[in-house]
Amino acid sequence: MTDTATPAATTPPASPAAKPRSRAAERSLARRALARPEIGALVAAIGVYLFFFAVAPTFRQADSFATVLYQASTMGIMALAVSLLMIGGEFDLSAGVAVTTSALTASMVSFQLTTNVWVGVIVALLASLTVGLINGVLLIKTGLPSFLVTLASFLMLQGANLAVTKLLTGNVATDTINDMDGFEQAKSLFASEITVFGIDVNVTVLWWLGFAALATWVLLRTKFGNWIFAAGGSKESARAVGVPVNFTKITLFMTVGFAAWFVGMHLLFAYNTVQAGEGVGNEFYYIIAAVIGGCLLTGGYGSAIGAVLGAFIFGMVNQGIVYANWNPDWFKFFVGVMLLLATLVNLWVRRQAARR
Repeated sequence: MTDTATPAATTPPASPAAKPRSRAAERSLARRALARPEIGALVAAIGVYLFFFAVAPTFRQADSFATVLYQASTMGIMALAVSLLMIGGEFDLSAGVAVTTSALTASMVSFQLTTNVWVGVIVALLASLTVGLINGVLLIKTGLPSFLVTLASFLMLQGANLAVTKLLTGNVATDTINDMDGFEQAKSLFASEITVFGIDVNVTVLWWLGFAALATWVLLRTKFGNWIFAAGGSKESARAVGVPVNFTKITLFMTVGFAAWFVGMHLLFAYNTVQAGEGVGNEFYYIIAAVIGGCLLTGGYGSAIGAVLGAFIFGMVNQGIVYANWNPDWFKFFVGVMLLLATLVNLWVRRQAARR
């Protein structure tokens, strides 16, 4: 009896392409990570945090970190709206004084009419949205660069803030409204504090994070988010594929107006009175925070998360200098350094992503 040899079952050798596919997948993952606009800001935020953690002992305390978050939130809410506008290819140089305009409007309407403060809040919202609408419509109708259109708005709002406040109050600041009906309710919404793990955290921090989540969802998961990127990348090409570029840009300007209203209401209900000259120069900080977060000045690129990180870096530097007992005059120096480094890092990251 003869046995017929049966070949043993063997596992076929691994395909030579298996490892290359794995390496390709790793390269693809690395490329996607490097291509994210906020990656440079994330690295910078970690570096700034570790730096002040090392040089400023007060910075390590939980209540001090809550103050950092508060400083970041008031700038971050505006930086979010400005970053969306920049992704859409436009600037708004009136954003800083628009915050003061909204606060002045709410305060003076409430005080002069001796009415519930919510009336002033609603009027201020309508005024802020109108400013954004006018900026957007002027941009579309005239074809002028947003730099010129909003620079004109900046000058007009700055002059009106001071002139109208002096006319109605005889001073450069509004009258206090903390004893008027509705003040406490409005303060609880815009300027209250909540206790988290025993630490008092301003409600603006929660609003900031909530707005950031909403902006991220809009950019990455909605048709309007696609319109923003398309309008900022190439408005002619966007129009050719049916993107409503004019509507998109006007809406983005009105979004900046809404953010200016919200931050203005915090300013009013946190301090009870508003100085007419406040806000000048803050528009540059909003733009810088967006650029640090990865937005390009040419439009079509950026993220809401990057704007959050940019504002967080501002908050850390602003308070870190104080906690380290340094001269606060160094703040602007650090801002300039951060802007330059962020621009260089973003450029390097994009080049690396393109090579992979």
